[in-house]
Amino acid sequence: QVHLVESGGGLVQAGESLRLSCAASGFTFSLSAMSWYRQAPGKQRELVATVTRAGGTTNLAKSVQGRFTISRDNAEKTLYLQMNSLTPDDTAVYYCYALVGLLQYWGQGTQVTVSS
Repeated sequence: QVHLVESGGGLVQAGESLRLSCAASGFTFSLSAMSWYRQAPGKQRELVATVTRAGGTTNLAKSVQGRFTISRDNAEKTLYLQMNSLTPDDTAVYYCYALVGLLQYWGQGTQVTVSS
């Protein structure tokens, strides 16, 4: 059974940093590209960042380029999102996402709140 468990969210002030983690189990982690999404109150869920299976290629939404970094540790089956220079616009629930075969899996989400 696939499980994705996010952690690392919290309340921070603008300009500070957070590192999110997503612990994966139940599938061959190294064979799946992984992504982070976020959903702010009243808004649609949006793609934040994606990393390829080996971690060699990443893609970031324009709104977070230069501030966020996505990475993965295939040995530890863990996905990361390093978030620097946070702004109130980054306030959202952040979700870990995996496409395993044709099936989509989501974590339960972790809340990130940035105060001004």
